Amino acid sequence: MLADILVQNNVVKSGMPFDPHARTTLAFVTVLRDDGEREFMFYCNPSADMLLHEDEIDANLIKKANILHYGSITLIEEPCRSAHVAAMNIAKKSGCLLSYDPNLRLPLWPSAEAARDGIMSIWNQSDITKISEEDITFLTGGDDPYDDDVVLKKLSHPNLNLLLVTEGAQGCRYYTKGRVGGVKVEAVDTTGAGDAFIGGILNILASYPNL
Repeated sequence: MLADILVQNNVVKSGMPFDPHARTTLAFVTVLRDDGEREFMFYCNPSADMLLHEDEIDANLIKKANILHYGSITLIEEPCRSAHVAAMNIAKKSGCLLSYDPNLRLPLWPSAEAARDGIMSIWNQSDITKISEEDITFLTGGDDPYDDDVVLKKLSHPNLNLLLVTEGAQGCRYYTKGRVGGVKVEAVDTTGAGDAFIGGILNILASYPNL
């Protein structure tokens, strides 16, 4: 069903394998506050994405891409961790931009420490990274997410060309060689907002490579 919805919206699904036994992860989303913030509960026992093997990756499809975008959930356990790293290596060798949205979901990780270590294990390889205020606090061990010095000192790295920080209803800010503030918006339901945000950014960057 989900694959068909993608096709209906002009998304190519040729790189999407199916597992004959496992099912797709279910995410139950509850909107908690008037500003649209929400919490997630996941059902995966195990889910198909967790069982992705390296030999199921379509290397030729990745080589044709301008950008490889990924999260951190596929780093939680094998075999999908090895598949994830293999895809990154193929993309990097092919000249793709690497785009990373850790998309922290603590209930899926064995522990907070495992989540932090897993997310940071590939941190220095991305060209573009998108994080939230909560991600900054978590990854830096409790530092102020609005402190530019903290962000640049602890989360920037030599390969990084663009660091995007989403701020909920306050919009976003981004760092290249400096900092640019965001635009405040009226938030209603933030489910999928981060995905839509980074999708829009990557669409523009893919369309205008000179950027």
